[in-house]
Amino acid sequence: MVVTVGRFRSSSGADVLRRRVGAITELKGLLYWSTTHKQWQTLIVDAYASTEPPIDHRRQDFSPDDLAGGKSLYFQQADNLSGKATYRMRILSASPDRLVFDTENITTMRYWLIPIFHPGDIQAIYFLERESPDVWRYYSIARTGKNANSLAAGHEASSVNRAVAFYRYLAGISMDKEPPALR
Repeated sequence: MVVTVGRFRSSSGADVLRRRVGAITELKGLLYWSTTHKQWQTLIVDAYASTEPPIDHRRQDFSPDDLAGGKSLYFQQADNLSGKATYRMRILSASPDRLVFDTENITTMRYWLIPIFHPGDIQAIYFLERESPDVWRYYSIARTGKNANSLAAGHEASSVNRAVAFYRYLAGISMDKEPPALR
């Protein structure tokens, strides 16, 4: 389990944050600090919004209007280790001062051909709340399921850096800004 908490400045408003959350294709090229390789590496090698499974056709990124409370949206994402997976993003709350959404893998993730994470093994919830006209609070909790392959265990520092990479993306902070969360 990884908990990430932060504050960031953004006077642009909730629509800009919803646009960033919905811009799935912009996740491609997201960087994180690899504690194994001791350098910045690409975390997300491909990402795109998709239609509802089982069809999974590529579609345009989600608009702020798509990120309305109660909706379930789907996207494909391939990371640098566990390959391609389909995710469901549920919009739990969307208002001018708050955005809450969760994500969950709905397909098996593999390292080479070995199943690492089964459907539902990767889950996260994100809270973005306006603190003042130009400051937002960010909270996220991410977890891997108890049925995850043991090959995925023992990489806590890397998991933290991956979570911080997403925070930096949403907050508009340079992805390779020093220092990384954990070395």
